[in-house]
Amino acid sequence: MRQDTNPASHRSMKEYRAAAVMRAEHAENSLTRLLEQQAAKIPSDVFLFASLCSMAFSLGAELTGHERAARFTSMWVGPLLIMGVYTKMVKTFGAR
Repeated sequence: MRQDTNPASHRSMKEYRAAAVMRAEHAENSLTRLLEQQAAKIPSDVFLFASLCSMAFSLGAELTGHERAARFTSMWVGPLLIMGVYTKMVKTFGAR
């Protein structure tokens, strides 16, 4: 016998109505579309590799006593990973 993860999911799907995705006030201009198209061309692995390199450089700089350089490059990790997630979302959902 198959056990559902959420037995109420069938009930909730009957009541679900999809919201309108595109509205005039949410329209994007041509610059945004161009940026999303260009971002989709960059592999997400590039951002993961760059963040790992940033972590390694930061660790190396910290161990050699270059504290300012270590702190500076350690702050790059989060934004690089976020950029990777953004490019993955643009590829998955496409430019709308």
